[in-house]
Amino acid sequence: MGKRLTRRTFLKGSIAAAAAGTVAPRIIAQAAPGPDKGTTLLSQFHYSDVQLLEGPMLSQFHANHQFFLAIDEDALLKPFRKAAGLPTPGPEMGGWYDWSDEFDPPNNMTGYIPGHSFGQYLSGLARAYAVTGDKPTQAKVHRLVRGFAETITPKFYVDYPLPCYTFDKTNCGLIDAHQFAQDRDALPALARATDAVLPYLPPHALTRPEMAARPHPNVAWTWDESYTLPENFFLAWKRSGDRRYLDLAQRFLQNKEYFDPLASGDNILPHLHAYSHVNALSSASQAYLVLGSQDHLRAARNGFDFVLAQSFATGGWGPNEGFVEPGSGALGDSLTTTHASFETPCGSYGHFKIVRYLMRITGDSRYGDSMEKVLYNTILGANPLQPSGFSFYYSDYNNHGNKVYYPEKWPCCSGTFPQVTADYGISSYFRSRDGIVVNLFVPSRLSTRLQGVPVAIEQKTAYPYSDETTLRVTTASPQTFPIALRVPAWAGSGTSLSINGSRWQGEIQPGSFASVRREWKSGDTIEYSIDRKNRLEAVDPQHPNTVALCSGPLTLFAINAPESRFTREQLLATRRLGSAWIADSAVAPVTFKSFPQIHNEDYRLYHQVSI
Repeated sequence: MGKRLTRRTFLKGSIAAAAAGTVAPRIIAQAAPGPDKGTTLLSQFHYSDVQLLEGPMLSQFHANHQFFLAIDEDALLKPFRKAAGLPTPGPEMGGWYDWSDEFDPPNNMTGYIPGHSFGQYLSGLARAYAVTGDKPTQAKVHRLVRGFAETITPKFYVDYPLPCYTFDKTNCGLIDAHQFAQDRDALPALARATDAVLPYLPPHALTRPEMAARPHPNVAWTWDESYTLPENFFLAWKRSGDRRYLDLAQRFLQNKEYFDPLASGDNILPHLHAYSHVNALSSASQAYLVLGSQDHLRAARNGFDFVLAQSFATGGWGPNEGFVEPGSGALGDSLTTTHASFETPCGSYGHFKIVRYLMRITGDSRYGDSMEKVLYNTILGANPLQPSGFSFYYSDYNNHGNKVYYPEKWPCCSGTFPQVTADYGISSYFRSRDGIVVNLFVPSRLSTRLQGVPVAIEQKTAYPYSDETTLRVTTASPQTFPIALRVPAWAGSGTSLSINGSRWQGEIQPGSFASVRREWKSGDTIEYSIDRKNRLEAVDPQHPNTVALCSGPLTLFAINAPESRFTREQLLATRRLGSAWIADSAVAPVTFKSFPQIHNEDYRLYHQVSI
């Protein structure tokens, strides 16, 4: 790119013709989308149904919401206006976001993917409006959609290295603006934006190497991710009724190279780009939901199982943004070879999405366990976005770890950060066929209707730093329905549940849900205590004595103690002291903290224990 401002094109025919000017309005062929053919055991609540209460999740959501509410709109629209030959008022954002002649990969990534994250910022704001009902947020979404619509032209994609990558985010932002911020202009803008990008999309989903091999003036950094497109195309079909989005979704399902092998149980993840291929599992989930394809459901489930099998104790995965060879010990080896252990905001966003799909479809609690791990040990510990555009990108699990900002401004993780934090509420609860499922134990209030009657559940908790969670029911009239609480697979035998002070006699089985069906009245209270014994998790089977210390869902990090050695017994005997944990070692006591508690300290996740 950089030198791409010459607008040279290596493509002819329809591309050159389309690039000659703006896109004409298109008549949308609409049809009412039928019901999903795939069945689900659980459904998702609306964003407005869940209110986060005071706690770290609300603080992080609020910080991201206010950050993007304040961001300069002219700056966000500048790369699109520049490509369209329109006036470009306002400041430049810089970094990856604006056109720049300085682009010289890998020496200088300024001007890497202009406008790439606009759709994510738009999506984050639309979801934030859906959560809060804040009118200034809705108004900003509407202004951004109108401003973007004025710039739509295929000229934007001439010599553009990653058209699929950027358009997928644009698609997401516009359908979210329509769905969550009630923007009437969003779907017409999407139709024109789709017209603009179509000449630049491949005929079908290609692998990253295949995309990079296509003719392009810049031979480097031209990988693209066409295989992630189907999820948002399926959603565009369901939200718009425009049949071509359904056709495009099916066109870009990467069946032969990815989903078919996964459906057959073939682990083809090694050496693939981690985040985008986890993200693609959400496309497989949508293919099941919309088309009823059992093969795609198997691909999503098997693929996610393969991811879990090579995840760190934190729930993070993909050192150096790639999957490792099973049985190679490469996960353990990465502790000394890289500081780029987990692409945190992007990876967390993709992880939360596929978990919500699989939980809805299967009702399996273990997916909630994995979401909880990623929540408390990765994304809640991400450093906040900086006004200058610097973003937290990688969690560092190196034996000499620390928290740093990514060196380039406005990277991809600046876009997924506001999306994943806006999704915290809808990740916390699900609706069963006749009741409520509590997935995450977070300060929050769920308000809904069951059998036509208003019902609310309010959670008060200091979990995961405390065993106890209290849930209080409010209902307009007595109602009989189940409330199911996730019982983590690691939960100890001391886990207990009481109703209005009396011990519940039902089954509490780790790795499942404890479902309490009764007639609920206003003021009824559930007291849930989860036994959080210490445990050790090896980094991989090839390094059985390289272990992380876990307390319940938390993974604990040794602070300023890179060379400390422990016995297994010493780590398991780690004790809570105030806001930290203390473990005895061969030399001196060592302080441990959770990832969100770490700021400027050096830390270490894994430890070599004596046999």
